[in-house]
Amino acid sequence: MELIAVLEGLLFVVGEEGISLDNLSKILEISVEETKNLVYELKKRYEENDRGLRVRFFKDIIKVSTKEEHKKYFAKLIENPETNTLSDSAMETLAIIAYNEPITRVEIDNIRGVSNAHMIRKLVAKGLIKEAGKSDMPGKPLLYRTTSEFLDCFGLSSLDELPKMDMEIIEDNEKELFTSIYKEDEQLID
Repeated sequence: MELIAVLEGLLFVVGEEGISLDNLSKILEISVEETKNLVYELKKRYEENDRGLRVRFFKDIIKVSTKEEHKKYFAKLIENPETNTLSDSAMETLAIIAYNEPITRVEIDNIRGVSNAHMIRKLVAKGLIKEAGKSDMPGKPLLYRTTSEFLDCFGLSSLDELPKMDMEIIEDNEKELFTSIYKEDEQLID
């Protein structure tokens, strides 16, 4: 198994939270020095012009992000009316925020059972949610709440107009998080 591929996958899974060098070292079961060399090798590969990502360092946290020079294309994606619709997962995330605000990303993740880092960035970029301070929880995570644009978009004058919900807690059996029920295609559709 090629550890650089595992590293790349780990950085994708942790998303915007990133991961420390020590944690990577423990997960990969190699020394901190070997892990550091692996991270620098991936960083070097991402520096090529034909790559859209880069490895970034924030104190002792390592994460993958898009390249700054491609920013204008990402802005077009958000502004494009064809891509400006809300997916079911976006609607679900919005509902969770609206009914529980202010709420942290981790709390949203726990409710949905999946990472919502990308979805939250998308909803912030669309102006439907915003940062609303920091929680008192350890690490002081950001809190999110809906915006007036959210209310306008859904024809509401306040969150009090949201339909009342009866919440029933259903315990699922443990789920396998790292395998997909979807079969990957061998090639792109023409």
